[in-house]
Amino acid sequence: MSERHIHMAGHVTERHITRAGQGGDRDVFEYALLRAVPRVERGECVNAGVVVYCRAQGYLGARTHLDEARLLALDPAADVAGVRAALAAIERTCAGGEQAGQAAGDDAGRRYRWLVAPRSAVVQPGPVHTGLTADPAAETERLLNLLVR
Repeated sequence: MSERHIHMAGHVTERHITRAGQGGDRDVFEYALLRAVPRVERGECVNAGVVVYCRAQGYLGARTHLDEARLLALDPAADVAGVRAALAAIERTCAGGEQAGQAAGDDAGRRYRWLVAPRSAVVQPGPVHTGLTADPAAETERLLNLLVR
């Protein structure tokens, strides 16, 4: 199924709508970047990871990579160990089980929504984006390499 849209400038675009079962071998996923914000009042950030959620496959995963030099360029007094600890906690929360702490009993969707909720902290989620994937774990790694490293 597709829809045609005519823009003000007269350009015609076509948008394909995928319904459940029509995406071929790919499923919808959501992701958000994780940003290290050493001085919240300044709003400057360094991309430090990505969180990916695919409901259809029951997948929730995070991969992180902190570029200490970039972080310290924004704030030479940044708490690198604290940022690393926060990123590790996000990875544990995604993994679930006992290592997820208080979130251990929550399903993957609830943990994801909690992780991507806006907050004013040293590690913050960016906006949520969507896509299609056959392999959400590989997508997590691809997004880390594309947007963080």
